[in-house]
Order: sequence, then structure tokens, then C-alpha cells
Amino acid sequence: MIDLELILEIFFYTFMGVTIIQVLYYLIFFTRIFSKTQKNNIEEKKPVSIIITAKNEAENLQQFLSTVLEQKYDDFEVIVVNDASDDNSTQILKEFKQKYKNLYVTTINKDNNFSHGKKLALTIGIKAAKNEWLLFTDADCIIDSNLWIEKMQNNFTKNTDIVLGYGGYIKGIGLLNLLIRYDTVFIAIQYFCFAKAGHPYMGVGRNMAYRKSLFFKNKGFASHLKLLSGSDDLFVNENANKKNIKVEISPESFTHSVAKKSFNDWYLQKKRHFSTGKYYKFKHKLLLGLEVISRQLFYLLFIFLAIFWKEPIFILTLFIIRTLIFSIIIIKASKIFDERKLIFISIFFDFMQPFVNITIHLLHKLSKNKNDKWN
Repeated sequence: MIDLELILEIFFYTFMGVTIIQVLYYLIFFTRIFSKTQKNNIEEKKPVSIIITAKNEAENLQQFLSTVLEQKYDDFEVIVVNDASDDNSTQILKEFKQKYKNLYVTTINKDNNFSHGKKLALTIGIKAAKNEWLLFTDADCIIDSNLWIEKMQNNFTKNTDIVLGYGGYIKGIGLLNLLIRYDTVFIAIQYFCFAKAGHPYMGVGRNMAYRKSLFFKNKGFASHLKLLSGSDDLFVNENANKKNIKVEISPESFTHSVAKKSFNDWYLQKKRHFSTGKYYKFKHKLLLGLEVISRQLFYLLFIFLAIFWKEPIFILTLFIIRTLIFSIIIIKASKIFDERKLIFISIFFDFMQPFVNITIHLLHKLSKNKNDKWN
């Protein structure tokens, strides 16, 4: 016979446990987003090669490339790899090249007998770069400030190999845009704070830098070349450590991309990103999984115990304490990333995000990846 009282007690103590895990997780890791980054003494500015890959990005190149080319920095080149585009990209890049002498274009011709992903285009761009320090962004990214290179290169110290920047999404209308921006901010808090805690596990190709010598020393993307994704997060996961990485979160260093317009497109994007997670180091999968699972249990058990537990006030108190700590962190972090409008819906997305992610993850497991695209 089922002992309902025993089950309730197990649920109660489990709820207490996951609440403690959540609180400690946020206090130990997420509060690091507010810690001041030590200023670096840069004796001289390093020349920088900016790498952009573009496949059928004519409209975005026309709109955003000038924000890269018009940076206030003395010594930099911009290399655009035109990856077998069949739109107007070639003509647009020719027009830019006539105006900007530091723009170099490398073209990959279309070959129906040979398919490839973004990693080949990136490798070609990296090989073409003449400088040791490489700075990456995407063709659909707008650079928020003409001091972007300046701010990122402030971290190019003797012992640094990788620099992580923030790549957000352009503000739009609708629930999907809010969800994408919230998801991006939350992930950014995680990878910045993990890096500050000495556990770097990922970065985003929309805004990151690393040494050319590091790329070739560790054989580039060789270990995950067959995966369509991973040119950014898996590269960081394999090559970063607590001593060779720095983060840059000044507003002048931000980039913003065009967000997906449909849930299906966003699902496909997230599915590609989830496909790389299983290749993370075990300690990173453990730490990331601990947050997701404990948050799911926190909400599910709260709803159940608020209805059936004999002292719902105590359950509500634990819920408020955890939620208050989370809210304070999200509010302050949203201001750092200039996403103040997300503050008012953060609790809703906090509840919804892990269930959305686990649904996408399960659908990815069940699918045969027929919809994967170049990215």
C-alpha cells in the first residue's frame, strides 16, 4: 500500500535540497557577473584580423558590414569569406572593397559534388589572416560601438589566448524575440561567470577572439569537424582554461545579431547548438545539468507541495527566497547587457526556459537531423 505521507515527506526534503542547490548555484557562480574585471596593462596595441563568414548574406552585409569596417582602431584587417553564395553578396563585397582598403574577400566556389559547413569557411579565413590575434563576428551582426576592437584587444595580454565577448540579439516585437533575448542573456551569464570562476566552457562566434597560433597548435576544428555546430563553443571547451581566458562585458564591446523570426527557425538553431553539448567536458555537463534539473524540480515540487503539504507557508517562504535572489541577479545582469525590458518577464521565462530546452533536446534526440543547415 502506498504511504502518501512518506511520499510527501520525500518530496518536501527534495524540494528543500533543490532550493539550496539553486541558491548556492546563483550565489557562487552568477554573482561573479558583477565582479570587476582586473585592468590589463597593454604596452602596445596588437594588429587584429577580423574574420566573417557569409553564405547568402547580401542584405545583412549591406546593412552591417560598415560597422565592422569603420572601427576606431589603427591596425586591423577584415576578411570576409564568401561561402558559395548565390545571391548578390559578390557584388556588394566588390562595392565595399572599393571603399575600404583593409577589406579582403576570399570566395569558396559552389561545388555540387562537395558539401561543407561553416568550419571550412572559418579555417580558410583564419589561414588568410596575417595577424596573430583573430576577432570573430557574423555577417548578420551589428557592432554596437566603433570601440569594439579597442575594448576586446584590451585583454590581449601575454598569457591570454582567448577572449569572450557578448553577442546579443536585436530587439524586436513579440514573445519569440523576448524569449530569444532572455535565453541569450541567461546563457551569457553562465559562460561569463563560469569563465570567471576558472571553468570556461563556451563562447559565441558572434563575438570572441583567440590567437591564430592556438588554432593551429590544437589542429583547429579537427576533433569535431563532422559536426555542423561547435566552431565556437567546442573550440573554447577544448582549448580554454582558467589561466588563458579573459572576458569583456563593457557596453562598447557588444555585438547584436538578427533574431530568428519563427519558432521553427529558432528550434532548428537551438537543436544545432544542443548537438554540441554532449561533447563538453564532463565537469561542464555536470555543472550545467545540475542547474537545469534542480530548477525543473524546484518548480514542479513547489506546485505540488503548495497544494498538498501541511505547511504551505514554509514552502512559499523557500520559493520567495530563491526567487528573490534569482530576480536580483537577473535584474542587475539585464542592466549590464542593456536588456531592461526582460526584467518584468524574467520569472515567467525562468519557469518556462528549462522545459522549453528539454523539449527541444528530446525532439533533437528523436529527429534524424534532416533540417540541419550551414551555420
